[in-house]
Amino acid sequence: MANFPGRFQLRSTQSAQQSKALRAARKMHIYSASTTPGDRNYTQRSAAGLVVGLINKASSSQEMDATAEASSGEGARHAHGAKDDRPEKKVPLLGMFRYADRLDMLLMVVGSLGAVGNGVSEPLISVLFGDVINSFGESTTSTVLRAVTKVVLNFIYLGIGTTVAAFLQVACWTMAGERQSARIRSLYLKSVLRQDIAFFDTEMTTGEAVSRMSSDTVIIQDALGEKAGKLVQLASAFFGGFIIAFTKGWLLTLVMLTSLPLIAIAGAVSAQLLTRVSSKRLTSYSDAADTVEQTIGSIRTVVSFNGEKKAIEMYNKFIKNAYKTVVEEGIVNGFGMGSVFCILFSSYGLAFWYGGKLIIDKGYTGGKVLTILFAVLTGATSLGNATPSISAIAEGQSAAYRLFETIERKPEIDSDDTSGMIMENIKGDVELKDVCFRYPARPGQLILDGLSLQVASGTTMAIVGESGSGKSTVVSLVERFYDPQAGEVLIDGVNIKNLNLDWIRGKIGLVSQEPLLFMTSIKDNIIYGKEEATLEEIKRAAELANAANFIDKLPNVRK
Repeated sequence: MANFPGRFQLRSTQSAQQSKALRAARKMHIYSASTTPGDRNYTQRSAAGLVVGLINKASSSQEMDATAEASSGEGARHAHGAKDDRPEKKVPLLGMFRYADRLDMLLMVVGSLGAVGNGVSEPLISVLFGDVINSFGESTTSTVLRAVTKVVLNFIYLGIGTTVAAFLQVACWTMAGERQSARIRSLYLKSVLRQDIAFFDTEMTTGEAVSRMSSDTVIIQDALGEKAGKLVQLASAFFGGFIIAFTKGWLLTLVMLTSLPLIAIAGAVSAQLLTRVSSKRLTSYSDAADTVEQTIGSIRTVVSFNGEKKAIEMYNKFIKNAYKTVVEEGIVNGFGMGSVFCILFSSYGLAFWYGGKLIIDKGYTGGKVLTILFAVLTGATSLGNATPSISAIAEGQSAAYRLFETIERKPEIDSDDTSGMIMENIKGDVELKDVCFRYPARPGQLILDGLSLQVASGTTMAIVGESGSGKSTVVSLVERFYDPQAGEVLIDGVNIKNLNLDWIRGKIGLVSQEPLLFMTSIKDNIIYGKEEATLEEIKRAAELANAANFIDKLPNVRK
């Protein structure tokens, strides 16, 4: 690698922080090009004032520093396993809507009104059925058609009203759910990228973050959208059915209410069991996705240790756990629905038997008995059908807790913090003064014990040591990926904690043995470090990185 005047370079044997450094230092000047795995990789990053280069010197991929173990190895896995042992937490029901804006609130209000109308229309049909029965039984041959025609018109009016109500319910709740889930996705991604490196070492792996983005947000969208509207509809049908039933005949209604507690118990037990099972299923799928992400992301290391079979075994283990929970969920669902229908059909027999007695003793008509019967059954059925919606909302509450916890987490090293000093002229003198440091994932192992180091501007320095001696840790502290537990990291005599984080990282460049190329053109990869770079500056950067000739030989290169 060429040496440039006024630039300070560190040599190390570790590149595990590479991708995190790229995300954390967006304003770094990045120039990189890569060929096939067997070819040579060229990388250079230029910066104004101070450049810290991290170059992997070790030739064996088996040499691992404490940084790698803390960020992507055992520490992350232990932290993930510890979280699995914690009891599942949920946000309050209304807390799920904390990120709704005024338009979302309006959509949910209109959708709720539509859901109420759509739900009440179901027990109203029982009233019309009773009127039809009475028309047939009480009318003569000459008046039966006229009486039935009036009821038929009521069916048409009810159908038109239900159409409008159902449209408002589905459309408004779906739009509200999609808008809120999209906002939650954006806030979650922003919060994840805002976190410090210690967060990924101890609390979350990259696979878990991706899994939550792809699965938990879909669960929340379903809970905030269609299922919420469906629950309002079913609740309206429940209350509407019993109001109509009590209005038409309270005595028969009270007798039929004996089935309601049994239905409620069956639904509540099913919902509680489904909540527990769904939590286990989500955890298993998250672990499986994490295994795939880590295996594919470190495929060379996995292949070098013949770890393909072990990775497959781990993945199959998590998938089997997920399969078992899905089977349990199916059994619980089947038990819930089966028990509800058993109670409902038994209620039919009770209603017809006691209804016949009321016709004789109380002067009830056949239409009134049928109206009460279907109104009560409609309300009870709505309560039973609410079980999937309640389960989906419960899953949404669990998923929302996991996402909201990350969204509301404030990191100790906040990349969005705009406070801090910005020096007009930076020379580039780096000093570590009595630094003591332990990685958050391994607090029992002391990495740096009172380290003092001075590096003057314009100096090229190589830090050499055995694996785990803290070579990469020095660079991580200068980049302020971590803060030391004791001592100070100074740049030009100023504690790095007092400097503007975004500004200082914009003055630092990291060069690793294995450059990271994003899935775009080489030109776009180069201008990540300087978005306003001209074409001449891009070509000059490629030439300084000794990559210009290599790039010119690539196919489909536009000069």
